[in-house]
Amino acid sequence: MKGSNFFPMSVLVAICSLLLFPTASFAKGEVNFSGKWTLNESKSDLGEGRFFSASKMAITQEKESITIERTRTGSDGEERTSSETVTLDGKESITETENRKTTSTATWSDDKTTLTIKSTIEMSRQGETMEINRTQVLTLGEDGKVLNIQSDSSSSRGERSVTLVYDKE
Repeated sequence: MKGSNFFPMSVLVAICSLLLFPTASFAKGEVNFSGKWTLNESKSDLGEGRFFSASKMAITQEKESITIERTRTGSDGEERTSSETVTLDGKESITETENRKTTSTATWSDDKTTLTIKSTIEMSRQGETMEINRTQVLTLGEDGKVLNIQSDSSSSRGERSVTLVYDKE
């Protein structure tokens, strides 16, 4: 009779483990933006021009942070790369370079499919300081093969809104 209780007990243990550990597989439903991305100019709305938009991006997303490495072509034709790491817990992240300080926060949408990064960028050039406020909304499309970024920014020079579409390499 001892063996007859084994099957119902093993079923009960299996059901309990499914109920107790869904966070590992189901609750963490946020998308992952990791990958190498190339700007698709024909699908993007670049507004006043391509100059400020990254032609390539490499994104590494981990459990607690996202690192975005952007490659742009400068007015002199040379490629310049910048990198920013933002925590995914809604707390401020600060990235500093020689003439720029970026303070950013990232928040997920309720359904964990859209990531919004709000940044304040303080730039110093030739003795002048300028502040830019930027909001970027990241979403994936086409089964994770397309990255869409709606980027809105404002500064003393005005407002700018672009829609960037990147294809996964």
